[in-house]
Formats: sequence, C-alpha cells, structure tokens
Amino acid sequence: MKKIILLLTFLSLVSCKHEEKPFTYFESQETGIQNGGVKMIAIETPKGKFNVWTKRFGNNPKIKVLLLNGGPGLSHEYFECMESFLPKEGIEFIYYDQLGTGFSDNPNDTTMWDLPRYVEEVEQVRVALQLNKDNFYLLGHSWGGILAMQYALKYQNNLKGLVVSNMMASCPKYGEYSKVLEKQMNPEVLKTIRDLEAKKDYANPKYMELLMANFYNQHILRKPVNEWPEPVTRSSGRMNQSLYITMQGPSELGLSGKLTNWDVSKELKNITISTLVIGGKYDTMDPEYMKWMATQFTKGTYLYCANGSHMSMYDDQQTYMNGLIDFLKKGEK
Repeated sequence: MKKIILLLTFLSLVSCKHEEKPFTYFESQETGIQNGGVKMIAIETPKGKFNVWTKRFGNNPKIKVLLLNGGPGLSHEYFECMESFLPKEGIEFIYYDQLGTGFSDNPNDTTMWDLPRYVEEVEQVRVALQLNKDNFYLLGHSWGGILAMQYALKYQNNLKGLVVSNMMASCPKYGEYSKVLEKQMNPEVLKTIRDLEAKKDYANPKYMELLMANFYNQHILRKPVNEWPEPVTRSSGRMNQSLYITMQGPSELGLSGKLTNWDVSKELKNITISTLVIGGKYDTMDPEYMKWMATQFTKGTYLYCANGSHMSMYDDQQTYMNGLIDFLKKGEK
C-alpha cells in the first residue's frame, strides 16, 4: 500500500511540474491595462528624448532574448518566424525596433544614425526591461550583429550570452567577399547594375529588379522574391532608406557608408561570454570567415546552415532554429 501511495505522489508531482511551464511562461508581466506585452521605452539621445517600441513574448526568468534586426533600417517584423519555435520551448524573447525603424520614433536626422549611439540605446532598453547577466541574451542579425558585437565589447558584464547571426566582424572583409559573389552573377546583368550605380541611378526600378532576380533571391533569401514570407516583405516595406544609405551605402554589393571601415575582428577575444555565430552557405557574408570568428570568442560555437543564405532563419529554418534553441537551453541549466 505504501508503494502505491508513493507512486501516486510521484506521478502527481510530475504532472504538476509538466503543467507548470506553460502557465509560468504565459503568465502576464503587465500591470494595469494589458496590451500584449508592448512597452514604449523613453531613451535619452544627444538630440533629446525619443520613444522606441518593444514587445515581450512569454516569461522565462533564465532566458530573455532581445532581438536586434538588420538592414540597417528594417523593422522587427521579419523575426516573427520566432513565434513558431521559441514559445513552445519556453524561451522568452523581445522584439525591439531601433530608433528610426518600425514603430519607434524617427527623428529624421542622419547624425543620429551612429553605431556608438545605438550601443547606448540598447543599454537603455536593457535597463528599462530589467534584463541582467543572469538571463539576458542578445541576438543580432546582419547589421544587428554589428550592434550586438559592439554592445558586448562594452557591456558584456550585463549579458548571459550573445548570438551573432549572419554577420562578419569586419566590414572590409565583407566588402571583399561581395566581390567573390559578384563573379557568380551573369556578367551582362552585373554590368547593367554597375552602370546604374556609376550614374547613381539607384531609384531606377531596373536597378532593384535586377538585384532581386539575380542576387537577393540567391544570397538574401533563397526563394523567388514573389514567394518570400510575408513578414520579410512587410519588414522590407518599412525600410528606412536614410538609415540604410547612411550606414551601409546605397549598394548591396559592398559598403560606402559609415560602416565601411568597421572591424572588431582583433577584439573578439575580449568577449568572454558564451557566443553562438550563425552562418549560411549562400550568405552575403563569408561562411568560412564566420566559422573562423567563432574560434576567436573565448566561448564561441558555430552553427552552419548548409541550405541557408542571409536569412537562414527562413531558408534553412530547422537547422537555424534547432541550433539556436540548443544554445539558449544550454545556458538555462
């Protein structure tokens, strides 16, 4: 009889434990009027106060992932694929539109499009969201990866882990690799693109049309552009061109903006927190360089998406998400 009672008690405890996770994860952290986890955060800048938009999904005291979108100038919306994978694993994540993007304020001032200022913005967002070294993961994709690395170099003591997704630690090296990819293009198409660039005729519809059909669908997201996932096209439709051109320059085939000479490859050894680097075979970024990058971090690992391009979270989705989840859950233990 004692054995039966002990068995029932054990099964009861296991059952309660199983039911606890979804209840805790979806338990609201909001007080007052519930608004789906949205929080507007006031940030201080050299040009005054502005508000940036954030939205929290779930509640996990050990894993809180702040997402830094790319572009620069895209909105958070292309990260919406995370909703299909992270909640069922109990992983809390937070969308965030950087100043000038998405639903955040746009000061329309190119002097504000500056990497050191964005680093301080991320730190203010972290403080407002009460993220700390026991739970705070920063995931930066593309330009967001630049921002994430630069943030970690200054504020890694506030971080539990770092994810650098589809970004190199050297813009000059990125520029060199773009020349490698150019050679894979149809020479006539490339000549037309270069001719338009020489005339600075970037607004010509043919320019983007040629890039979309001959470069973007090979190295940004490996599907015909008219089949791109809706969150990607929606996010792209909100692109802040002023921010993009100021930081990147007008062309996807190399850099000419503020980031042209950015390079922290020799500083990666100073980042001692657990770091995951993600690269794709067909990426606009050199996958071999990103593999090397992972060895430069004190606790770096590399996730290779063999079918992926720059948006591997879509065109090599299972590899990307499984690898990301494994990395985050290792830190939960």
